[in-house]
Amino acid sequence: MSDSPVKTRREGAILEVTLDRPKANAIDLTTSRIMGEVFRDFRDNPDLRVAILTGGGEKFFCPGWDLKAAADGDAVDGDYGVGGFGGLQELRDMNKPVIAAVNGIACGGGLELALSADIILAADHASFALPEIRSGTVADAASVKLPKRIPYHIAMELLLTGRWFDAEEAHRWGLVNEILPADKLMERAWEQARLLASGPPLVYAAIKEIVRDAEDAKFQDAMNHITQRQLRSVDVLYDSEDQLEGARAFAEKRDPVWKGK
Repeated sequence: MSDSPVKTRREGAILEVTLDRPKANAIDLTTSRIMGEVFRDFRDNPDLRVAILTGGGEKFFCPGWDLKAAADGDAVDGDYGVGGFGGLQELRDMNKPVIAAVNGIACGGGLELALSADIILAADHASFALPEIRSGTVADAASVKLPKRIPYHIAMELLLTGRWFDAEEAHRWGLVNEILPADKLMERAWEQARLLASGPPLVYAAIKEIVRDAEDAKFQDAMNHITQRQLRSVDVLYDSEDQLEGARAFAEKRDPVWKGK
């Protein structure tokens, strides 16, 4: 529907998801539930391989929770839908690459949403913050995710002070993969998405599951899970046509044709 706060566009195996809720792309409960349905369907559709997440307009990616909606009765602990806030950050078994194209302000839950992506691209005018501390609340998802993406002492400073930082600083600490001129941001996001969409989806799934499994595991335990086929996506990969195709293509000096099975 044209009046939906979440717009989608598909090109082949790529799904572009735009949070388009003027004026600031803030997320209320209804929007969160819609986003959850979109990303769940992306996850479960075997014909889709890569997603791009961005915001509508030129000023905001997402400022997080819609405080006006909260004032009108949206409960902060209400039903965010499948995938939790923004539909992505708690979505289980998301074994496909997601690219966040941050086109402006990303603060609070909006920054947490970006942190749920695998690759983060930012427009040169983008800015970031976790201002929850100033209102006596906690950026809970960011408290888990941020120290895993950037140096611990920097993550703690940002969480404890709530200060703003720009795209250059985000790139310096490794939060952002690339900075682009605003008019080149989506072009680059689609370029990367097309590259990923041409790659082996079963390998991507295995990589993402291995990374999740290894987060709290000892090195040898994590390796045992892989070699003993205790991870579903790894087991699927080892028994797949794609693994054989990769070996054949290498031997025949040609590009592989990935089928995802």
